[in-house]
Amino acid sequence: MSFDLATRLAERRTANLYRQRPLLESPQGPLVQVDGRQLLAFCSNDYLGLANHPQVIDAWRAGAEQWGVGGGASHLVIGHSTPHHQLEEALAEFTGRPRALLFSTGYMANLGAVTALVGQGDSVLEDRLNHASLLDAGLLSGARFSRYLHNDGVSLANRLRKVIGNTLIVTDGVFSMD
Repeated sequence: MSFDLATRLAERRTANLYRQRPLLESPQGPLVQVDGRQLLAFCSNDYLGLANHPQVIDAWRAGAEQWGVGGGASHLVIGHSTPHHQLEEALAEFTGRPRALLFSTGYMANLGAVTALVGQGDSVLEDRLNHASLLDAGLLSGARFSRYLHNDGVSLANRLRKVIGNTLIVTDGVFSMD
């Protein structure tokens, strides 16, 4: 059977499963302009309203003037930048921890944390409604991966009886994917 992309895309359109990215035409805020319409943004994760805050914009501008707008390569290749290092130190002090580590996105933080804790020969058990980034992290960790029913202790206990190696149980703090 050959791969027919046009047919597959048509089937997705017919089933109302064809997705297109909406065009955001304004800065982040409670009201946004999307595809020519003003909308109330219920999907933003800019909880503190900092994405378009004038002081944050000024700080970014000053940082870009001093440090440029690109890292050039990963921190392990080109070096860990002074501003990143200073922010990690400030966050560690603020939280009372010996160290802090920045990730570029929440997805990367989840991937880094889970894969640092488990790998081949281990088990990871995840709530069925975890964020996709947590599920991806569990799958990519190399550990034996299993999902338990949402918020169901009995389902989790049943899965725990079948684990191998070190075991990590992962549950989301806010189940935003449901």
